[in-house]
Amino acid sequence: MTAFLLRAAVLCAGLVASSPAWAADPTPLTPDAKVVESPSGWTFTVAPYFWMAGISGDIAQFGLPEVHIDSDFDDILQNLDFAFMAAGEARYDRFSIFGDIIYTKLGADANTPLGILADSVDVTSKTFAGLLGVGYSVLEDQSGHLDVVGGIRVWSVDTNISFNGGILGGVEQDDSATWVDGLVGVRGNYFFTPEIYLTGWGLVGAGGADLDWDVALALGYKFTDTISAVAGYRALGVDYDNDGFVFDVVEQGPILGVVIHF
Repeated sequence: MTAFLLRAAVLCAGLVASSPAWAADPTPLTPDAKVVESPSGWTFTVAPYFWMAGISGDIAQFGLPEVHIDSDFDDILQNLDFAFMAAGEARYDRFSIFGDIIYTKLGADANTPLGILADSVDVTSKTFAGLLGVGYSVLEDQSGHLDVVGGIRVWSVDTNISFNGGILGGVEQDDSATWVDGLVGVRGNYFFTPEIYLTGWGLVGAGGADLDWDVALALGYKFTDTISAVAGYRALGVDYDNDGFVFDVVEQGPILGVVIHF
């Protein structure tokens, strides 16, 4: 039973961050060059996206020993109950405000071998990662821009184990952690043609975590002044360790997004 709980908790708690992958916390894939300004001078972009990330690293919860995990995107998708990911930006002249929200819920259940302590065990793991930052363009022309940025990322990871039937029927255990990291870095884009552009970012920081970093590079195509699409690759890492709760993982994989300008 102990071995089973360990595997179940590790699977769900570890996999949850990868959709945040998908989730957890990206900087927005939002090309800004050649966007028509509103009468106020502001431009806005919203970008729902999908991150097909795998996850590897070390985690520990429920007072159990630290365990190494290594799961690809197919493993994560099989346990996904719900996911929401979107990014956005408001821009005025050289100044920008950007944000990103990621929420995922993963679930797994399994029967116990003997059914004495419990007939089955359900594990649910949820994560929230939110980024809010500001930027200033140090390089800007008609082909693109390069911003220096700073911001904060809030992480929250929660895992619940419940027992059904048997001696432990009705018993539930919950383990969670919430922390905030400060991040600095660069983000920008460059248009090769009026339609085709390169976009990306690099962020690094710490705070509640010993290390928090995020890098990505993507190629975009602008269909109209309103709609763009992007495809690229992203990697994100976080190293959090506090009071027996360990979340030291790297998530990486292809990312796809649709960008709406207005």
